[in-house]
Amino acid sequence: MVLRWQLASTLAVVTALAVAGSDRLEYADLAAAAGLEQPIIYGGTDNQKYILESTGTGVAAFDYDGDGLQDLFFVNGTRFDGSVSGRNLLYHNTGNGRFEEVGRRAGVAATGWGQAVCIGDFDNDDRTDVFVTYYGFNKLFHNNGDGTFTDVAAQARVAGDRLRWGSGCTFFDYDRDGRLDLFVANYVAYEDAASKGKPDSPPCLFKGVEVMCGPTGLRADENILYHNNRDRTFTEVTHAAGIAPVSGHYALQPVAADLDEDGWPDLYVGCDATQNILYRNKGDGTFTDEGLTAGAAVNSNGTAQATMGVDIADYDGDGRADIFVTNFSDDTPTLYRNLGAWQFDDLTLKARLGRYRQYVGWATLFVDVDLDGWKDIFIVNGHIYPQVDRYSLGLEYRQSRQLYRNLANGTFEDVTAAAGPSIRRKAAGRGAAAEDFDGDGQLEIVVTNLNEPPSYLHNQRPRPGNWLIVEPHGVASNRSAIGARVEIQAGGRVQKGEVRSSRGYYSSSGLRVHFGLGAAEKLDELRIFWPSGRKSVMRGVAVNRVLRVREPES
Repeated sequence: MVLRWQLASTLAVVTALAVAGSDRLEYADLAAAAGLEQPIIYGGTDNQKYILESTGTGVAAFDYDGDGLQDLFFVNGTRFDGSVSGRNLLYHNTGNGRFEEVGRRAGVAATGWGQAVCIGDFDNDDRTDVFVTYYGFNKLFHNNGDGTFTDVAAQARVAGDRLRWGSGCTFFDYDRDGRLDLFVANYVAYEDAASKGKPDSPPCLFKGVEVMCGPTGLRADENILYHNNRDRTFTEVTHAAGIAPVSGHYALQPVAADLDEDGWPDLYVGCDATQNILYRNKGDGTFTDEGLTAGAAVNSNGTAQATMGVDIADYDGDGRADIFVTNFSDDTPTLYRNLGAWQFDDLTLKARLGRYRQYVGWATLFVDVDLDGWKDIFIVNGHIYPQVDRYSLGLEYRQSRQLYRNLANGTFEDVTAAAGPSIRRKAAGRGAAAEDFDGDGQLEIVVTNLNEPPSYLHNQRPRPGNWLIVEPHGVASNRSAIGARVEIQAGGRVQKGEVRSSRGYYSSSGLRVHFGLGAAEKLDELRIFWPSGRKSVMRGVAVNRVLRVREPES
């Protein structure tokens, strides 16, 4: 009875703090002022003939030069007619609210149909490297440590053995040998990406309007797993690891997470128009798909959805990592609550996240925007058919972002309308990353918009609460500490986070773990569970700082 009263009291206090902080969100788009002015080129602007033109690209936030400031890498694309071709963009954070584009000088300004980006130090030289998937052959940009990168994908044997349509990717150490392995999702078969369907098939229709075809009816490709050989090369182990047997899925976004906290990283893959995949790590170098039996492959109606974006975090404070995915229009996003024992429950409607059905959702991020210690939800939207604007379908090609505030009672409140015009701004959005670029403890959100410059969303109001950013550095574990689980105890609550290579949609939000702390002025305890099995414990940690923690030697 006492524990129940204490929990209710804590929830009441936190909820009060959240309500008080909700009027302290006023996001402005500072992209132009920050120098983020180059557009993301991808497909046609008024009409898109092929499914390849719809997916767009991602963005990564990370400190590529080790100066302590978070920089930005944007994947760019092209157009079928060749009229405009984009190039990858690397923006160096100059520390005065601005970014300088250095992509050509840094050697990353590749062109083509770029897709996703994931980051990690694959060779343990203490520098973060960049992997980019392509419609074609993939690229692995090795960080040379002098502000430049070299594409070593071919030498490392991760460019691909043939032309594919690479989609999402993630570095993770699936066998915990201290070296980062690489998972690459593949979407539609390469030859079908620019196909209008079978020659003898009728045209594809959406609400009576002729549109591009896919993915249903097009061939799916298989996902790929590469094992790190510890010599700057990889070996493909797709079949041996049990990845290949999970076939027939239009895979888009993978997120690695230790969903049962057994020390072995699992892998959730959001799939378009097919069941989502939950690769359970068996700890012996192999995986099995348990998405359907775990209740995380389809919605509560038993229906496979059209998932684009994925993020994973403990939204309800019960200590277990939950899954949130975005889906196509005429449907809702889906929130899978982790019940433990490899069981998930679709609580979308109970959490008040199922009200809107007009959006095509892409990137989504669990991000504590009001620093109250509870993960809020940010969603990027945008349709795939520009021609919907020419018909009275109740839909728009360019769509608003959405922001849901966590009420700390298992439900969310839509605060989109009150969070500033930049949240409500309509665009054909795709990828997104959240990081603290200016050192104020609040996370800025960067969004990729098709055929427009990106958005750089900054909260203009005073910081609503205290915070802590934890930046682990591996020793026996991989140097990026990807897979490290960080737990903090402060203000009567325990919060958890995990270092991840990628999340959201085609993007990476960096290699740091961010916590909002509300009114808490110090941490009672901080624990880091390293991929190697080692553990760090710190007490009395001061707040409102970036805490860099090195893995203990033993």
